[in-house]
Amino acid sequence: MRLCQDDAQTPATARLVLADGTVIRGEGIGATGAKVGELCFNTAMTGYQEILTDPSYAAQIVTFTFPHIGNTGVNEEDIENSSEAAASAARGAVFRAPATSPSNYRARLDLSAWMRRRGIVGVCGVDTRMLTARIREEGMMTAVVAHNASGVFDEAALIEQARSWPGLVGRDLAKTASSPQRFAPDGGDWRWGTGFGVGDPDGPHAVVIDYGVKRNILRRLVGAGCRVSVVPADASFEDIMAIAPDGVVLANGPGDPAATADYAVPVIRKLIEAKVPTFGICLGHQLLALAVGAKTVKMPQGHHGANHPVRDHGTGKVEIVSMNHGFAVEEASLPEGVEITHTSLFDGTNAGLRLTYAPAVSVQHHPEASPGPQDSFGVFERFVEMMRKEKAAA
Repeated sequence: MRLCQDDAQTPATARLVLADGTVIRGEGIGATGAKVGELCFNTAMTGYQEILTDPSYAAQIVTFTFPHIGNTGVNEEDIENSSEAAASAARGAVFRAPATSPSNYRARLDLSAWMRRRGIVGVCGVDTRMLTARIREEGMMTAVVAHNASGVFDEAALIEQARSWPGLVGRDLAKTASSPQRFAPDGGDWRWGTGFGVGDPDGPHAVVIDYGVKRNILRRLVGAGCRVSVVPADASFEDIMAIAPDGVVLANGPGDPAATADYAVPVIRKLIEAKVPTFGICLGHQLLALAVGAKTVKMPQGHHGANHPVRDHGTGKVEIVSMNHGFAVEEASLPEGVEITHTSLFDGTNAGLRLTYAPAVSVQHHPEASPGPQDSFGVFERFVEMMRKEKAAA
């Protein structure tokens, strides 16, 4: 296999260009053209389709540390964006080996053709170990991934494109990833041989604020017994209360939480004051922390993978979870009245909190998985119990 070099007879049809001027040559896959974004790495061994359709990856280029990608193909059931507005998730992908042909009964398309349809530009034949080591040592960096069947590129222009991109700090991407209108999903957990389950029409009403929500969060809520309504990222407190929620979920999403906080935090503070049961996931966790006066910080390399150990302080157990975030809650900034519930065992960063004066909890990881282990599925059931308890006490 050729790595990072041209062949005299078959010119490399893709480039990965870093803002520091590094140019890596490889073979193109997926869409043609050039995409700029923040370069990160993901350590999951499965679930490449779910990763590339996760709206939290908006404006990012994903390097897969697992070398063999494509063998299960793609299908319509494993797409994680829940609306067309969030269809532009990851901008690009970087692979070690060429994508293999699909060999799975669920496959409906091969990876490259599917990436072309979604506009994802990819490059394979890259030394992803080297690239991952650089990101770990130097932090996530701006990059351009480009694919041209002719193998002809203006590398100087691609370097300038990478250098001029403003990055993610200070950028609100949640509005662009959010559905512009309310909808009510009714599909539950996927089961082998039967497909997606159905919800309980008489279950507690969970309203999800869509900052870029993953589809499996909605399915997991339905599977846990909820009726679910999804509202746009900029929905007002009055809009939410008008549809009579028993609880509110602050969803995951892309971008800088401090930027999204401009319009999200006032709504969350009103939910806290009204004692509406609230559950934050990933970006929603960060926004809940910001709403009570804490701070968030940009992480050097972020957490992206399906093998992250997190300690649940309540049970004392260690759960292996999926994570996907480039910002974190600064634990030292948490005020009184906030209890730390989960901690990452990789680096000690905050991974969960609970308010002692209001029914509000959150986790930094992705308890719905997709991809990843299902160790944290129980947090959805606990949220449903919280809603039932608060409703019974009202």
